[in-house]
Amino acid sequence: MTTEHTPAGTTHFGFKTVAEDDKVALVRGVFDSVASKYDLMNDLMSAGVHRLWKAAFLDQLRPRPDQVLLDVGGGTGDIAFGWRKRGGGPVTICDINREMLAVGRDRAVDRNLLDGLTWVCGNAESLPLPDRSVDRYTIAFCLRNVTHWDQAIAEAYRVLKPGGRFMCLEFSHVIVPGLKQAYDAYSFSILPKVGGMVTGNAEAYQYLVESIRKFPPQEELAAMIEAAGFAQVSYRNLSAGIAAIHSGWRL
Repeated sequence: MTTEHTPAGTTHFGFKTVAEDDKVALVRGVFDSVASKYDLMNDLMSAGVHRLWKAAFLDQLRPRPDQVLLDVGGGTGDIAFGWRKRGGGPVTICDINREMLAVGRDRAVDRNLLDGLTWVCGNAESLPLPDRSVDRYTIAFCLRNVTHWDQAIAEAYRVLKPGGRFMCLEFSHVIVPGLKQAYDAYSFSILPKVGGMVTGNAEAYQYLVESIRKFPPQEELAAMIEAAGFAQVSYRNLSAGIAAIHSGWRL
């Protein structure tokens, strides 16, 4: 499967074609509306399995106290909290959505996680960090919401130190035909309705389901990461490809 091209100056917002300049505001609107129930949203999107995926992601990341992490799109703090709990060094959490960051800060206070966390509002395509300033870059369930995926990956390369690691956890493309049909039926027929009942915003869930289908399949995303200059690029399917972890190293 190859991702579709859109006319110049436009991009995907789910299955809709919108002006590139409009997508940030549209995505922000989705997450503003669900920020307070983001964890519940992920539970619905993955039937709760996202917690196991994030644990596997952190296992592969192997946090160390001498490493600085940048977590992009991680406003509510799951990856950052897991990194610190496993002994990782300081974390900057960068998210374009202030509502998500507010939820993350509140969660950090509730967990008494006050040290080593910096919260920054910023865009994955133009990160407010210096060149070669972090040891690890993570982006979990965020990249598909970015307007220009290749630009976000290029920014990851820019801010990583030589020897630094890029890791992406994202919904992907199911590789088992029978499961794919069942997953599609759940995603399109059930998830928006349940999401609407729980959060009052069925349209947000409809967008999120559609955004997964528009995201590049595993091999195509790996090629995009390699094109940005990363070496030893690999990916690992989770739950038969419902999600995938992509990894690359900055030389």
